[in-house]
Amino acid sequence: MAAIEPNWVSLIWFAACATICMIAFLVVAGMFPLRSRPERARSGTATLLVAGNGVLLPALMVSTGFYGYAELKWSSLIIVTGLVVLFAPGLFEAWPPSFRDGPAGLILLVGIQILAIVSLAKVAGPPWAATS
Repeated sequence: MAAIEPNWVSLIWFAACATICMIAFLVVAGMFPLRSRPERARSGTATLLVAGNGVLLPALMVSTGFYGYAELKWSSLIIVTGLVVLFAPGLFEAWPPSFRDGPAGLILLVGIQILAIVSLAKVAGPPWAATS
């Protein structure tokens, strides 16, 4: 494994955060345009949750991208990103429809994204400080 990617722990963190990014993107993309949302996600609270997810998603994507750029080899970064883009829609389809199309899934997604951003900042804190 060291010949392919010497920093395999970072590879696992990157793959997990990239998977969260892709699933969050699919959920948020399904909520736009706002007038065509599923019936369960048309309340004012759900609109706030969609907006919250819309703010958290770019933050998670950028932080995951910087982490992968700082920690991984280019080949590993490209291959893992491709695998995530290929297989994450299958994980999205495995979610129950209430999580994909309702406020419960949006609340869960906000929590997962916040947890991913905080854990990524905790894991990647020192390398990001060195790159600035």
